[in-house]
Amino acid sequence: MKKFILAVMALAVFAAPAAAAIEVEGDVYAGVYDKYMWRGFNVSNSQPVLQMGTDVSFEGFTFSYWTNTDLSGAAHDEVTETDIVLDYTFSVGEKVSVSVGDITYQLNSPGSTHELYLGVSVDSILAPSFTIYYDYDASSGGGVGGSDAAGLFYALSVGHDLELAKDLGLSLGALVSYNDENPSVGNDYSELHNYELSAAVSYALTDQISVDASAIYSDALSDEAELVIGKDAESTGGVSVTLTF
Repeated sequence: MKKFILAVMALAVFAAPAAAAIEVEGDVYAGVYDKYMWRGFNVSNSQPVLQMGTDVSFEGFTFSYWTNTDLSGAAHDEVTETDIVLDYTFSVGEKVSVSVGDITYQLNSPGSTHELYLGVSVDSILAPSFTIYYDYDASSGGGVGGSDAAGLFYALSVGHDLELAKDLGLSLGALVSYNDENPSVGNDYSELHNYELSAAVSYALTDQISVDASAIYSDALSDEAELVIGKDAESTGGVSVTLTF
């Protein structure tokens, strides 16, 4: 963990001149949350977590690196997950953009897996976005819960940003998902999975540094999803700091 923190600090120091030299843009961020939630799952067993990462973009391509560290419990001070994302986003007309990419999930237990994704978003007041994920690793028998399942997961989201005051913004969002035998979520059912409601307040300290407070509320949308997620709704919240370059 300490090595990763030092790496992020070094990237923050050298990112600005590097960006100017090769015309890239991106961010470095770190946040503390009361739990780690993913697709409705309480991944960290209600234990607080530290999440850190960076995004670097150039000519439509984006490389993202993200880690989750449990701050208490059995995995205290342990990096439990590292995600690496390679994305390419391009415009189709003036309002529509398409994203394709690969996500590598590196887990301390039980292992790792990969997902390909294809997303379409529309530049409008609610910014609708539809994304299809395909777990090609696990579905072919090689990753988490390896099987011959369909391995698909669908997510439809909307959101809107509001300017509350100078340097202060509010982001609201909603998401619904559908699982089609994705082994990482539940390879024994094809049904609606979960919904999420989110809100975040962002305050710009400078042109490059912002502080964000965010919250997510999630619940299962089907009996099948309740069997894997649980019957009780989950929520999480936290505070993060972001440096853009």
